[in-house]
Amino acid sequence: MDDIVLRSVAKWPNVPAVYGWLALDRRGNWLLRAPGVERFERIGNAALRDFIARNYAADSRGCWYFQNGPQRVYVRLAYTPHVVHFDNDALIDHCGRLFGEAEKVFLDDEGSVLIEKEGKIALLDDRDLERFADSGERMPRISRAEAAMRFGYVAEPQPEPASNPRDSLR
Repeated sequence: MDDIVLRSVAKWPNVPAVYGWLALDRRGNWLLRAPGVERFERIGNAALRDFIARNYAADSRGCWYFQNGPQRVYVRLAYTPHVVHFDNDALIDHCGRLFGEAEKVFLDDEGSVLIEKEGKIALLDDRDLERFADSGERMPRISRAEAAMRFGYVAEPQPEPASNPRDSLR
């Protein structure tokens, strides 16, 4: 995380978190909820996307968030907390980081490819599925619900009970 973000958390530790405003789609795009509606729009500003990516983490519940200064902005996941694509032969995640070589590759019940690396799971961007077109029969299967449980992430974070002021805003 950025130093300025860590300093702001230390200075203001009890800022309530927000839910339902930020999402990650199946292609690794950050989406922001349009004011007053349930529709999400792609974040076009490159500096903001990079800031979100540098300050993206998970809490102990497996809920992923963007640490926006002292405030956590929980992320609604379209599927997994990581989305990867190929850049030549390298797997790059949606934050622009090297994901590394796949340890295990799964085919899910929707025909999507999931890639495991060091206990992390990533959805392969659908534009790169052709690399696995001939290997579907040999890939182990996994269901969407099983992936969330097995890899410990929450696709749609909800506030904890109100006893925790950090997680009380919607």
